[in-house]
Amino acid sequence: MGSRRGFGELEAEVLATLWAADGPLTAAEVREQLGGDLAYTTVLTILRRLFDKGIAVRTPADSGRAYRYAPALEQAEHAAQQMHAFMTSSSDSRAVLARFLGHLSAADRRTLSTLLRGRKK
Repeated sequence: MGSRRGFGELEAEVLATLWAADGPLTAAEVREQLGGDLAYTTVLTILRRLFDKGIAVRTPADSGRAYRYAPALEQAEHAAQQMHAFMTSSSDSRAVLARFLGHLSAADRRTLSTLLRGRKK
């Protein structure tokens, strides 16, 4: 028996598929990119949820009955917004930030330091 994926995990997979695409995709195209093991209606529901949350945009497809979906934000901007939302939801954002920094590689810490120095100008 296979493991069931939750909607959060499915949303992440669908969003990753949209980011990897060269342009907007229909629900059928997203389903195909994901391997076709999900029901079409499940993919459509996930795309609608991403649209309702403002994470995806949609335009009418050529048929006029379907939509083509694309990410509303670049992947880096989406990740930054999620990180910021998590930081501001904590009662001790300083502790969260300190622990986050503790998980960064030396290269990522150097990059962060460079970025922070550049912002001071």
